[in-house]
Amino acid sequence: MDQTDKAILREVQSRLPIDVRPFARLGERLGLSEEEVIQRLRRLKQRGIIRRIGGNFYSHKLGFFSTLCAAKVPPERFDRFVEAVNAHPGVTHNYCRDHHYNVWFTFIAPSREEIQRALEEISRRTGVEEICSFPAKKLFKIQVDFPV
Repeated sequence: MDQTDKAILREVQSRLPIDVRPFARLGERLGLSEEEVIQRLRRLKQRGIIRRIGGNFYSHKLGFFSTLCAAKVPPERFDRFVEAVNAHPGVTHNYCRDHHYNVWFTFIAPSREEIQRALEEISRRTGVEEICSFPAKKLFKIQVDFPV
């Protein structure tokens, strides 16, 4: 990454303009064209430096329910389980852990019941029986900007 890539990453973390053409506005701030900003971001994504660019919303304020889930997945069922979990649009991210519960993921849906139905379906499809849901009791949101 060069200094221009780093400047773009610093800006998109928390200061991406809310605009019809956010990358043009970002480019104006950095002395770049809209196309150069887009191309550099595309390249950073292809290299795996960034995962996505998108909004973060308070799901509960939009009427949704969210929960942290954990599952004990045997190695022979791991790939199938992760594929089944990731197929649900409400799963925001998914991590493998070195723990009894070795797969952790967050799930957002219109209701607690819908999440429960989805977890039951995942269990039926994959044969993984030990899936737990840990709804938040209190929400703590912090802003994280990575120094680049």
